Amino acid sequence: MEIVDYLRLLRRNWLVIATATLVGLLLAGLAAMFTTPTYTARTQLFVATQNSGSVLELQQGNTFSQARVASYVETAKTPVVLQPVIDSLGLDLGPSALANKISANVEGSTVLLNISVTDSSPVRSAAIAEAVANSLISAVDRLESPTKDGTSPVRLSIVTPASAPTSPASPNTALYLAAGLLLGAAIGLGFALLRSAVDTRIRGELDLRKVTGASVLGGIAYDADATKKPLLTQAPTQSPRAESFRQIRTNLQFAHVSHSSKSLVVTSSLPGEGKSTTAVNLAISLAQTGQRVALVDADLRRPMVGEYLGLDRSVGLTTFLVGQGNLEDMMQPWGTDTLHVLTSGQIPPNPSELLGSASMTSLIEALEHHYDAVVIDAPPLLPVTDAAVLAQRVGGVVLVVGSQIVKTTDLQKSLTSLEMVEADVLGVVMNRLPAKDPDSYTYSYYSSSNTNRMADHASERLAPSTASRKDERSKDFNQIVFGEEDSAASPHYFGPRGRS
Repeated sequence: MEIVDYLRLLRRNWLVIATATLVGLLLAGLAAMFTTPTYTARTQLFVATQNSGSVLELQQGNTFSQARVASYVETAKTPVVLQPVIDSLGLDLGPSALANKISANVEGSTVLLNISVTDSSPVRSAAIAEAVANSLISAVDRLESPTKDGTSPVRLSIVTPASAPTSPASPNTALYLAAGLLLGAAIGLGFALLRSAVDTRIRGELDLRKVTGASVLGGIAYDADATKKPLLTQAPTQSPRAESFRQIRTNLQFAHVSHSSKSLVVTSSLPGEGKSTTAVNLAISLAQTGQRVALVDADLRRPMVGEYLGLDRSVGLTTFLVGQGNLEDMMQPWGTDTLHVLTSGQIPPNPSELLGSASMTSLIEALEHHYDAVVIDAPPLLPVTDAAVLAQRVGGVVLVVGSQIVKTTDLQKSLTSLEMVEADVLGVVMNRLPAKDPDSYTYSYYSSSNTNRMADHASERLAPSTASRKDERSKDFNQIVFGEEDSAASPHYFGPRGRS
């Protein structure tokens, strides 16, 4: 992973990381609050030797004291020192338990011996420290005496008496909070990394780029109102959703400008990615430019086009494919634009066979002859083979990728199935993208840029007025978008065409 990937991971999982950090901070605060406070009292002793005071004896005595003081550190925690302390203070614990409360050390290379005692009572900790110091002085005096009546060559003196501490040594609230903060953040980051490694769903364009180099025709942000109002005509003209489809329409006109076919299939990897609404709204968007558009519901397993547009689907594609009706009679006009819809008809028991039949090929050819653009809504690629069968018979495929729905492995399988039938993938449409997120469509600023204004201006010039101006509008569009003088000499994909 590169730095940009880590930054994106942090932005994507900032809420989890922040929550884990706050939880760690809260738990650390509670631990500090409910931990019994302890107090540490300290006393300091000076170790000296008996000598006559000559320079040589002073040097020898200092060396001797430094050598002996290390032994006194361990002696301070032995029963010979601690038992008298227990007896004098009446403590209800043994020498080993008392030793756990005591720490002794030498201060650098000096002859100063520090004794610290930790206890839940500040007064008791000071009393124990003082008693240990006095008991150690007595024990050393006895242990260092050469004979019973002799004088010890070493003398210990208290230079810093123990006093009751005014503040607890533990818990250290600041240290607890810092540890909780770091631990919570580490857990949050660990969870984010694990989630990133396990969760292989496509979330945005960067994830998509890791799987395919296909062109991204556009991105559609998730809109809660789209569930109840899925059609482009139900959204405000300048809404982000409407702008997104205008952008897709414009980019699609640039995709495969040298392609002669006027038909395309809209499909996805899995159900629920929004391919039907994308097909319907793309057809509406194309019709708004003045083109004659045919929308075909070829999802013969779960047809939705008729339901979205409020059209009767009892007679439609399957009716024509089995030779029981006239195509012109089955094409249902919709809206005020030049959009005609061929609904699915009755759901057959053999959809793949019907879609792969010669009748389907003839239907597509007939529609391309009479319409400027043919948009076909096909079933998802992975559950069934219908879309792959249709992809061989049309000019190109638009693959809809639902954000946080399809996984990278599923998308790879879909692309592989299209490659196997040598389908022409015109591009990918990212659907259900978060509006404000690191995974939002990176080119969303185009919706308010000069590119869209140019496309809207082109749409206005292409708006139908009279049949006699159709060829002139086609020429104007090519001059605006492609900078061409002769549209017939330079064919483009889904550009306005008259009937053949």
